[in-house]
Amino acid sequence: MEFMPQPSHSIAATAMAGDTVFGRILCGEIPCDEVYSDDRCLAFRDIEPQAPVHVLVIPRKPLAGLFAAEGEDAELLGHLLLVAAKVAKQEGLEHFRTVINTGAEAGQTVFHLHVHVIGGRPQAWPPG
Repeated sequence: MEFMPQPSHSIAATAMAGDTVFGRILCGEIPCDEVYSDDRCLAFRDIEPQAPVHVLVIPRKPLAGLFAAEGEDAELLGHLLLVAAKVAKQEGLEHFRTVINTGAEAGQTVFHLHVHVIGGRPQAWPPG
């Protein structure tokens, strides 16, 4: 079975990701509580934390979500997860959860790909 993205996940949606609140943070228009930064991504504390530690790792490349990622983004996606682990360690977390919401029904509210790093308290399952 071949994966076919839904029509709502178009190239236009990727271009629009730069116009999100995260795009404005990347441009320096909106301040953030930065915890990590490199040439491919930025990590900062969530303004509405769901746990004692709640950090968002976002790519500098404006991708609306996982459906907007293509083969050429494989290294970037791996880098985001490695940074998530680095941030968790930096924050003193031994146990943590990483979450990538894809689509409004999954809880995605900002359409710029981001990895949640959540920890500092026990996590329930299922999450929602």
